[in-house]
Amino acid sequence: MRTNDELVPAEERSQPVRPRMTRTRLGIFVATSVVYVAIVVGVLTTSWPVRFDWQVMLFRPYKQWPEIHTFLDYFVVLGQRGPTAVAVAAWLGWCTYRQKTLRPLLVLGTSLLLLNATVGAAKIGMGRLGPHYATAVGSNEMFAGGDIFPSGHTANAVVTWGVLAYLATTPRTRRISSVCAAMLALGVGMTTVYLGTHWMSDVTLGWTAGLLVLLALPWFEPLMARTEAWLLGVWLRLRSGRLLTAPFPVPVAASVPLGAPRTPADDELPVREPVGAGSRSGGGTAARAAGGGSHLPRGASFGPSAGRGRA
Repeated sequence: MRTNDELVPAEERSQPVRPRMTRTRLGIFVATSVVYVAIVVGVLTTSWPVRFDWQVMLFRPYKQWPEIHTFLDYFVVLGQRGPTAVAVAAWLGWCTYRQKTLRPLLVLGTSLLLLNATVGAAKIGMGRLGPHYATAVGSNEMFAGGDIFPSGHTANAVVTWGVLAYLATTPRTRRISSVCAAMLALGVGMTTVYLGTHWMSDVTLGWTAGLLVLLALPWFEPLMARTEAWLLGVWLRLRSGRLLTAPFPVPVAASVPLGAPRTPADDELPVREPVGAGSRSGGGTAARAAGGGSHLPRGASFGPSAGRGRA
């Protein structure tokens, strides 16, 4: 039994059950893709989806039921990417700590990346204007510089809350989470229609785009498993201190032992430069230094007076 809270190596941990792309899931994915294409084609050709959009827009739901306008202004935040991603990431971070696996956070990150890539590209590519900025009654308002088709709030609600159902560990929890996520996504989508910020076809395409992201997640499970193994390996190396050491050894100056023998060069005295005889200051000192000073007789005189005395 382990008593510490260290990360367990991948080979010693019980691997979580990862969903696979079954035939049923693949069939639903293909059918949802067909619906996605049909909605886009219907809007591009200004057929019945556009006519229904204008009927709902001219009905002006926010004027029919103004008493719920304030509540729905706050409720629609449940589809806003920033707050919902932070809330779900906090919960999945706790699940990551409890389960000792990075898979919950990796699933959330992968789903949000797919959502941003697919829905963001569709928004920019089709450039549809919203109901408040419509220019002509009955037009599809496509390729006009907008960014509302498909609805980002609706797709984000499907993906963010749907990830909780995707990560559920028991069938009962998965069913309850799926129903709650579907109700939230339905409410957020219809709220955007009520507020007049989206056409009805924007919302239906947002539901479809979010569902496609959730259905495609099993294809990315092997990549998430490899990423988790790599991140855990880096973490274990950091814990053991291998990545904290210097990559190259630091050069150290060679030290001399205390008991090293002296060389003959160490005993040699420094060479002194002799001073010229014509120098009055220091001449005697130089002579004494050269002769040693102790070899002269005690009564001998040194200098010019010595020669005159003998003569």
